Amino acid sequence: MARNQEKAQAMLNRLLTSKQQEAKGPREKRPYLATECHDVNEADKWRQQILREIGRKVMEIQNAGLGEHRIRDLNDEINKLIREKGHWEVRIVELGGPDYAKSAPRVQDSEGNESRGATGKGAGYRYFGAAKQLPGVRELFEKEAPRVLRRTRHQLYQHINADYYGFRDEEDGLLEKVEAAAEQQLRQQWMDEWREKEAEREAALAGVAGGVAGAEMATEAPTQQFVAYVPLPDQAQIEARVLERKKADLLNKYTSAALAQEQQAAKALLNK
Repeated sequence: MARNQEKAQAMLNRLLTSKQQEAKGPREKRPYLATECHDVNEADKWRQQILREIGRKVMEIQNAGLGEHRIRDLNDEINKLIREKGHWEVRIVELGGPDYAKSAPRVQDSEGNESRGATGKGAGYRYFGAAKQLPGVRELFEKEAPRVLRRTRHQLYQHINADYYGFRDEEDGLLEKVEAAAEQQLRQQWMDEWREKEAEREAALAGVAGGVAGAEMATEAPTQQFVAYVPLPDQAQIEARVLERKKADLLNKYTSAALAQEQQAAKALLNK
């Protein structure tokens, strides 16, 4: 239903527009060549008409849904009108009117950058609206990345000298002064750190020694309160015990099991 109303409104608008044009009389046609005009005001009128046509077509070409062919045709028409506007501006200057020509950029890419002689359609061809995104247009103006030239081995060796290896760094005497000051500062820093660590180590050793002494005092106090009444062997008994142990080891080493049993039996008979 809404679609029918829109169609009816569009037909009404076209009817009203045609009636207004009939009331104004027949529309005057723009001369094909600018040189056919001999009046400055008339030439300026035709220039303004071309500007209005360019504005309408530029607004229309913003719609990317028109299709590739329609967009290309619109872009060509806009460029044609721009060239025609230039002819009228030249004619206005010839007739003594103002100079409208300004320094306009040449061919523009999708980024709006100037690029001369890249389209093959002559200098001054420009792209508008959706025409900047057409297939082949963006690639046409893409700038190639600068080639990085690798230096040869010979060129690299040309920059290698005594300064490269640092052979003459100490000739001016400045480096030695800076290094001496830095070395003194670093030495003092190391000494301070060593003193701190030594102080911590001595404090730790003092704490351990104090703890051991306290533990010994704590253990000595109760041992003095008790007396052990266990008989201890003297030196002669200890030596006799050691001698018997050595004899037993020798017998076990040089006698067989049968001989050891016979000796045990003999001792049993002798009550030894």
